[in-house]
Amino acid sequence: MKYIDEFRDGHLARGLAAAIAAAATGGEYRLMEFCGGHTHAISRYGLEDLLPPAVRMIHGPGCPICVLPIGRIDQAIRLALERGVILCSYADTLRVPASGQLSLIKAKAQGGDIRIVYSTADALQLARENPGREVVFLAIGFETTTPPTAVAVKLAEAEGLKNFSVLCNHVLTPAAMHAILSGGAELDGFVGPAHVSAVIGAAPYEVFASDYRKPVVIAGFEPLDVLQSILMLVRQVNAGAARVENQFIRAVTRSGNLKAQALMAEVFERRESFEWRGLGSVPDSALRLSQPYAGFDAEARFGIGYVAVPDHKACECAAILRGEKRPQQCRIFGTACTPDNPVGSCMVSPEGACAAHYSYGRFRTAA
Repeated sequence: MKYIDEFRDGHLARGLAAAIAAAATGGEYRLMEFCGGHTHAISRYGLEDLLPPAVRMIHGPGCPICVLPIGRIDQAIRLALERGVILCSYADTLRVPASGQLSLIKAKAQGGDIRIVYSTADALQLARENPGREVVFLAIGFETTTPPTAVAVKLAEAEGLKNFSVLCNHVLTPAAMHAILSGGAELDGFVGPAHVSAVIGAAPYEVFASDYRKPVVIAGFEPLDVLQSILMLVRQVNAGAARVENQFIRAVTRSGNLKAQALMAEVFERRESFEWRGLGSVPDSALRLSQPYAGFDAEARFGIGYVAVPDHKACECAAILRGEKRPQQCRIFGTACTPDNPVGSCMVSPEGACAAHYSYGRFRTAA
């Protein structure tokens, strides 16, 4: 295959779906797509409608916007409203609900200097253009977006941009998968993330096969990628096997991007613990700036502590991120909570399970 439309071929998709149906004869297959990009693809292309009833796809916590707890957004709002910094981040981050019915976009309306950037290079440029102002980049995301933040910190050091700092909320995929499994989730296998795996490689997932006896198939984001990966998982479950397989061979290797990994290891170190929405405090699951670059750590520079804040009582984002519920099982899904008025973080990003279901599958039953 050479062109993108070849990975969306309906005839081939129906053939893969038929192969899955023929193979899925061993009872129920509970498969978690960890990544929000896969959740979006499954909903967008109606892949669940092609699967037999025995194959159940369970949404995981791999949406970086979704797992960011309220208290972390509150930190950013305090920086913008109380410390007068230029606070910048990616677009979806500005819409995540925070305390007091606020969000970053609402804090901007109250006078906070909060700006959307499309890359860490944009954040650095803001620091260059505003030498008399403190510029804080609210960094979020899994291993995919971590290397660009590392590059920005190294460039800021090289250029002597003393007014630039990072509010670091980068999180780690394997730690979240450990938390899901150790929490007792009833799963038969994982559709492994694509872009994350291009950075960290396939090797970090081998522990889930060896220690938990759960197969992992790393998948691309196109419909045929996802369907082929599901077929590979079903065949492993049938055989009683637990291996890491790489369907996304056009982008992922076992070792990953060694240069990116070295850059992350230099600029960051692991936090002892970090709170995730839905998973609670997970040890060794997030990053902070390492000691040589601690001068660029916004939390330390401004002395803003983290305060945990409970989710909205009616919101089921936490249970959805743990794979315990589906979006339609939340009583405010599609009524009080919509993409235009998100109550929970899962309704903000297109990668969020609730936003994906609202856009492409909100009329399906919760069963």
